Amino acid sequence: MTVPPVSAPAALPDTTRTRIQQEAARLFVQSGYHGVSMREVAEAVGVTKPALYHHYADKEALFLAMLEGTLAGLARLVAAANAQVGIRLQLDTLVYELLASAPEQRVGLQLAGELRHVSAERRAAFEREYRRVWIGGLSELFELAAARGELRADVVPGMLARAFLALTYPLVTGAPSNDPQGMGRALLAVFLDGATIR
Repeated sequence: MTVPPVSAPAALPDTTRTRIQQEAARLFVQSGYHGVSMREVAEAVGVTKPALYHHYADKEALFLAMLEGTLAGLARLVAAANAQVGIRLQLDTLVYELLASAPEQRVGLQLAGELRHVSAERRAAFEREYRRVWIGGLSELFELAAARGELRADVVPGMLARAFLALTYPLVTGAPSNDPQGMGRALLAVFLDGATIR
């Protein structure tokens, strides 16, 4: 199996907005949505509360901005996979990009667990966008591969996308593996070639 180069996480510009999101993410992961106040975020960043409110209208807006950053990262993973030719190389790329961004993915998953605390309307809007960007992006990858004749015809591409997600979930949850690359290769081999002897 060809191992594509793992891209370095995109460096974020050192702006006040970026520092706010980084410190807020740390605090939200540590204490949960209700355990963090805007005052604490402002103190962690080293800005005044009015300066913090200049960037974000309220705590919910700040929280959702962090989740939108997570979505942007997922969109980059799909784009990196789409830049490759053939489903095997595309999935190789996706797995290794997931591994490269695993710390950020873990934070994103922890933050998403706090979504229940935001308004129903904003939560629904975020969930729609997540389905469009991540689930939709992966489904399209599999649909195009199926159209090229690279996948078995008896399984719906959307089902393959969901199975791929389920199989790769351990790459970005729980304690990091001692051999994340080996784990990624093994999961990908099982997904593409099965677990039984041919």
